[in-house]
Amino acid sequence: QVQLVESGGGLVQAGGSLRLSCAASGNIFRIGAMGWYRQAPGKQRELVAGITRSDVTNYADSAKGRFTISRDNAKNTVYLQMSSLKPEDTAVYYCNADIRRTTSIGTYNYWGQGTQVTVSS
Repeated sequence: QVQLVESGGGLVQAGGSLRLSCAASGNIFRIGAMGWYRQAPGKQRELVAGITRSDVTNYADSAKGRFTISRDNAKNTVYLQMSSLKPEDTAVYYCNADIRRTTSIGTYNYWGQGTQVTVSS
């Protein structure tokens, strides 16, 4: 089994910062691309930022200049540093990863359970 567990969400005032973490655990052989998505009430889930195993990153336009994605391959963890937060950043943030397990040949896509980020004005 493989699990992704997010942490670091919470309530913050506009202009504040939060750092999200997502740790993968289980019978992991290798983790490929990882990313953060978010879903606000009544809206579709959207990509916030992604990072390859070799640290190539991409960001949604709404995240550029404010958010930074990073990863620690030794810890099977991906981070999202969020700064200058706005009320429109309020959403449930989900971690996503492509993982090859030790017990399989293929690579599968996994989601975390989500962590709530609420930005007050």
